[in-house]
Amino acid sequence: QVQPVESGGGLVQAGGSLRLSCTASGSILKLNGVAWYRQAPGKQREMVARVFSGGNTFYPDSVKGRFTISRGNAENTVYLQMNNLKPEDTGVYYCKMIETQIWGRGTQVTVSS
Repeated sequence: QVQPVESGGGLVQAGGSLRLSCTASGSILKLNGVAWYRQAPGKQREMVARVFSGGNTFYPDSVKGRFTISRGNAENTVYLQMNNLKPEDTGVYYCKMIETQIWGRGTQVTVSS
Protein backbone atom coordinates (compact mmCIF):
# COMPACT_ATOMS: atom_id res chain seq x y z
CA GLN A 1 0.00 0.00 0.00
CA VAL A 2 1.10 3.53 -0.68
CA GLN A 3 2.27 5.43 2.37
CA PRO A 4 2.56 9.21 2.36
CA VAL A 5 5.89 10.77 3.31
CA GLU A 6 6.17 14.00 5.25
CA SER A 7 9.03 16.48 4.98
CA GLY A 8 9.86 20.08 5.80
CA GLY A 9 9.98 19.98 9.57
CA GLY A 10 12.68 21.66 11.58
CA LEU A 11 13.53 24.17 14.26
CA VAL A 12 12.12 27.68 13.99
CA GLN A 13 11.75 30.65 16.30
CA ALA A 14 8.36 31.79 17.48
CA GLY A 15 6.74 33.97 14.84
CA GLY A 16 8.48 32.14 12.04
CA SER A 17 7.11 29.97 9.26
CA LEU A 18 7.53 26.48 7.90
CA ARG A 19 6.02 24.63 4.98
CA LEU A 20 5.45 20.93 5.36
CA SER A 21 4.99 18.59 2.42
CA CYS A 22 3.09 15.31 2.22
CA THR A 23 4.01 13.30 -0.84
CA ALA A 24 2.79 9.98 -2.19
CA SER A 25 3.46 8.14 -5.41
CA GLY A 26 0.99 8.26 -8.24
CA SER A 27 -2.17 10.30 -7.93
CA ILE A 28 -3.48 8.74 -4.73
CA LEU A 29 -3.44 12.04 -2.85
CA LYS A 30 -5.66 13.54 -5.53
CA LEU A 31 -8.22 10.82 -4.88
CA ASN A 32 -8.15 11.14 -1.11
CA GLY A 33 -9.04 13.70 1.42
CA VAL A 34 -5.85 14.52 3.33
CA ALA A 35 -5.41 15.70 6.88
CA TRP A 36 -2.48 16.96 8.89
CA TYR A 37 -2.25 16.00 12.53
CA ARG A 38 0.25 16.83 15.22
CA GLN A 39 1.23 15.16 18.44
CA ALA A 40 3.03 16.97 21.22
CA PRO A 41 4.92 15.02 23.89
CA GLY A 42 2.49 13.54 26.39
CA LYS A 43 -0.56 14.70 24.44
CA GLN A 44 -3.05 13.09 22.12
CA ARG A 45 -2.72 13.44 18.38
CA GLU A 46 -4.90 16.30 17.11
CA MET A 47 -5.96 17.36 13.64
CA VAL A 48 -4.70 20.76 12.51
CA ALA A 49 -5.92 20.90 8.91
CA ARG A 50 -7.94 18.91 6.43
CA VAL A 51 -8.62 19.18 2.73
CA PHE A 52 -11.54 17.16 1.41
CA SER A 53 -11.43 15.38 -1.94
CA GLY A 54 -13.74 18.08 -3.30
CA GLY A 55 -11.36 20.83 -2.22
CA ASN A 56 -13.04 22.25 0.88
CA THR A 57 -10.80 22.80 3.87
CA PHE A 58 -11.23 22.74 7.62
CA TYR A 59 -9.11 24.10 10.49
CA PRO A 60 -9.60 24.02 14.23
CA ASP A 61 -9.66 27.38 15.99
CA SER A 62 -6.18 26.81 17.41
CA VAL A 63 -4.57 27.24 13.98
CA LYS A 64 -7.20 29.08 11.94
CA GLY A 65 -5.69 32.08 10.20
CA ARG A 66 -2.13 30.77 10.68
CA PHE A 67 -2.11 27.41 8.88
CA THR A 68 -3.09 26.75 5.28
CA ILE A 69 -3.48 23.35 3.65
CA SER A 70 -3.25 23.15 -0.13
CA ARG A 71 -2.74 20.69 -2.96
CA GLY A 72 0.30 21.03 -5.15
CA ASN A 73 0.04 21.45 -8.91
CA ALA A 74 1.60 18.02 -9.38
CA GLU A 75 -1.34 16.49 -7.48
CA ASN A 76 0.87 14.06 -5.60
CA THR A 77 1.72 16.56 -2.87
CA VAL A 78 -0.27 18.30 -0.17
CA TYR A 79 1.29 21.21 1.69
CA LEU A 80 0.80 22.69 5.12
CA GLN A 81 1.93 26.30 5.30
CA MET A 82 2.40 27.33 8.91
CA ASN A 83 2.86 31.00 9.74
CA ASN A 84 3.25 32.89 13.00
CA LEU A 85 4.33 29.71 14.74
CA LYS A 86 4.06 29.44 18.49
CA PRO A 87 5.90 27.19 20.97
CA GLU A 88 2.66 25.26 21.49
CA ASP A 89 2.79 24.25 17.82
CA THR A 90 5.76 22.03 18.64
CA GLY A 91 5.23 18.35 17.92
CA VAL A 92 5.47 15.59 15.36
CA TYR A 93 3.33 16.39 12.33
CA TYR A 94 1.69 13.53 10.47
CA CYS A 95 -0.05 13.32 7.14
CA LYS A 96 -3.05 11.00 6.82
CA MET A 97 -4.96 9.89 3.75
CA ILE A 98 -8.55 9.95 4.91
CA GLU A 99 -10.28 7.35 2.75
CA THR A 100 -7.52 4.76 3.05
CA GLN A 101 -6.73 5.62 6.69
CA ILE A 102 -3.00 5.42 5.98
CA TRP A 103 -0.60 7.53 8.02
CA GLY A 104 2.84 8.82 7.22
CA ARG A 105 5.70 8.50 9.68
CA GLY A 106 5.79 12.14 10.68
CA THR A 107 8.16 15.08 10.69
CA GLN A 108 9.31 16.97 13.78
CA VAL A 109 8.49 20.65 14.20
CA THR A 110 10.06 22.53 17.07
CA VAL A 111 9.21 26.16 17.80
CA SER A 112 11.50 27.94 20.22
CA SER A 113 10.37 30.88 22.33
